[in-house]
Amino acid sequence: MPDPATYRPKPGEIPVEPGVYRFRDPHGRVIYVGKAKSLRARLSNYFQDLSALHPRTMAMVTTAASVEWTVVATEVEALQLEYSWIKEFDPRFNVKYRDDKSYPYLAVTMGEEVPRVQVMRGSKRKGTRYFGPYTHAWAIRETVDLLLRVFPVRTCSAGVYKRAGQVGRPCLLGYIDKCSAPCVGKISAQDHHDLAQDFCDFMAGNTAKFVRRAEREMKAAAAELDYERAARLRDDLGALTKALEKSAVVLPDATDADVFAIADDELEAAVQVFHVRGGRVRGQRGWISEKVEDVGTPELVEQLLLQVYGGESGDGVPREVLVPELPATVEADVEDWLSELRGSRVDLRVPQRGDKRALMETVHRNATQALALHKTRRGGDLTTRSLALQELQEALGLEEAPLRIECYDVSHTQETNVVASMVVFEDGLPKKADYRRFAVRGEEGGVDDTRAMREVLSRRFRRMRSEQDGGSGQSSPDGSITETDDGVEVETSRPVGGEVLAGIDPDTGRPRRFAYAPNLVVVDGGRPQVEAAARALADVGVVDVALCGLAKRLEEVWLPGEEHPVVLPRTSQGLFLLQRVRDEAHRFAITYHRSKRSKAMTTSALDGVPGLGQARKTALLRHFGSVKKLRAASEEEVAAVPGMGTKTARAVVEALAGAPSSAEPAVNTATGELLD
Repeated sequence: MPDPATYRPKPGEIPVEPGVYRFRDPHGRVIYVGKAKSLRARLSNYFQDLSALHPRTMAMVTTAASVEWTVVATEVEALQLEYSWIKEFDPRFNVKYRDDKSYPYLAVTMGEEVPRVQVMRGSKRKGTRYFGPYTHAWAIRETVDLLLRVFPVRTCSAGVYKRAGQVGRPCLLGYIDKCSAPCVGKISAQDHHDLAQDFCDFMAGNTAKFVRRAEREMKAAAAELDYERAARLRDDLGALTKALEKSAVVLPDATDADVFAIADDELEAAVQVFHVRGGRVRGQRGWISEKVEDVGTPELVEQLLLQVYGGESGDGVPREVLVPELPATVEADVEDWLSELRGSRVDLRVPQRGDKRALMETVHRNATQALALHKTRRGGDLTTRSLALQELQEALGLEEAPLRIECYDVSHTQETNVVASMVVFEDGLPKKADYRRFAVRGEEGGVDDTRAMREVLSRRFRRMRSEQDGGSGQSSPDGSITETDDGVEVETSRPVGGEVLAGIDPDTGRPRRFAYAPNLVVVDGGRPQVEAAARALADVGVVDVALCGLAKRLEEVWLPGEEHPVVLPRTSQGLFLLQRVRDEAHRFAITYHRSKRSKAMTTSALDGVPGLGQARKTALLRHFGSVKKLRAASEEEVAAVPGMGTKTARAVVEALAGAPSSAEPAVNTATGELLD
């Protein structure tokens, strides 16, 4: 592994001007390209103490063997050169946005003598107008089929066009008036070119003039009693209207804009963009990117704009580009670069309110769903799951693959309503029937994260020992366990069925739910949480269960007794599985915590009074007006309330006499609503 000190330039050698730099590996391959406003200040950051670098940055500088740079005049030139080098060298450590497929475009070959309308994918060609991208090719064909009634532009291939000219007979589309048949001279090449230009104008959003023209000609034909032509124009108008209905107006004033949104986690980012032309959404596109560096949204936006617009012609850049955050480079530089590409002013900004902000939120929801779907597909693939388990076995030094993984997380608000969760993954997939949740009691002398983690693991594995020795939990008649004798609450009310986890309880005939030991225990946290979990396992006498912790900040894997964490590669399927298990434990814990917190916010001094249900509580509070007045009432006055009996009235008086006055009135602290 190369030492960065061996190729570190002397400080005086690095210029202070703006420029672009390249890191190369020992084989001379470019592995990273970056730009800087000041090369000296930027490059110095890479050669500091390795322990202070982000793990991904540390991997890059230790992979590299040399660094070189090029000085430019302005930051805009640096932006352009950075894009050119990224495209040329394809560096492994740069953020790359890759389509999960090649998106189709509606293309009009305006550079040809007789333009053609077609579906095109891949790189763009000079002299061709592009509209889209579309999610599906059939959506393009439906739109084209509607518009060919009004704009009968050629759609046939060059071979078909040439053969038709040789035989002097058009194809079927020419006979049914969905092609103007320039191949046989029904229309001149110039008139056909003008027709194709009208088609492009309509697709670009300039639709009103064509609708008005069709209406005007239809009315004129009807006035001249040429009803057949009026009927054809009526159908043409219907086709135009239907084509317009396929893309609803989302922005006023015929706005042209691209709206970007990003949803990301520690390892990956999902990008969605809506292409709005003439105020209508003309296309949608998405990417999934692996985050090689520790980058935030501004850096992701900058790289995104470089890769999306770097290869575009001028007409591919709209008047407005809406982004979730402004790029890391001064936005004026990126705006100047985009304006230069377009040939006119481009506004780059973050929408704050109104229709554009609402559309941005819609695009962000799409990005969030795309990231979740990507994770689900990766997690559901059998080959990927097998690889993930194998990588975890090798990285953690396990004797066998961790086929059953349990993950624990603690959730609380300033050490109140402390709860914990246990989620189970078998063969890399969640097994929700085995999820558990714990109400932390403070058995270890406190309720901070480490003590709570120690308590939860102690209770879970004491229960495992108990069930292995023949103990059992408290089961409800329908086979569900609502709460065990160890205070463990169960998420699902469904019985496990015939599945046997670790033997059958002889008393109930049902599976013992805690007797099945995991192969691997994962805790959400770093070294302190791992050491607390290790002490809990040692206290119970569990020595055959592997343990690790996943720290959120840098996604480090901590093992008990180790001074330094295990850093899994960014592309590791094992790391992805650990992250997914951790996120599921966090979701389950915070859901339970919110439930307990909501219940705690709405307590009342009348809760728990025997025989006093919600209807009688409401009647009492309506009659007396408050708990304070109810507490001052006698037993006879309480019994006089409709629906109350002597026994219940006595229970209410006794309960309020023993309840502290601070319990009144009950207030929902989340909403400020007075409950009593």
